[in-house]
Amino acid sequence: MMNIEINGKNIRVKLYENSSAEAVRELLKKGPFTIRMKDYAHMEKFGSFGMDLPANDERITTAPGDVILSEGNLLVIYYAPNTWNFTRLGKVQGLSAEELKEALGKGSITATLTLSEEEKTL
Repeated sequence: MMNIEINGKNIRVKLYENSSAEAVRELLKKGPFTIRMKDYAHMEKFGSFGMDLPANDERITTAPGDVILSEGNLLVIYYAPNTWNFTRLGKVQGLSAEELKEALGKGSITATLTLSEEEKTL
């Protein structure tokens, strides 16, 4: 599991098993990673990792709670559907679409990514 802290709220994300999610795991094993994220088109929050990660793009339609790697260097958290070529990184756990949208808030946010304790030992 990956944790994303936004506005004092913790969002838990189950990471998928692919080389992209593994690259995120390795990055977070070094410590917390903070990303400034902007709202886009009333469907997503996105921000740059500041580096390229391995992509495993496929044409998909996102659903609320999908955590995506876009363009090889953008972290995107979807709260509404979108269809494009993306890499799935993970899925938000335990929040409805409305709860997720509320947790993400309006406008730009700062998200701090960390690994759960069990994930750090993998």
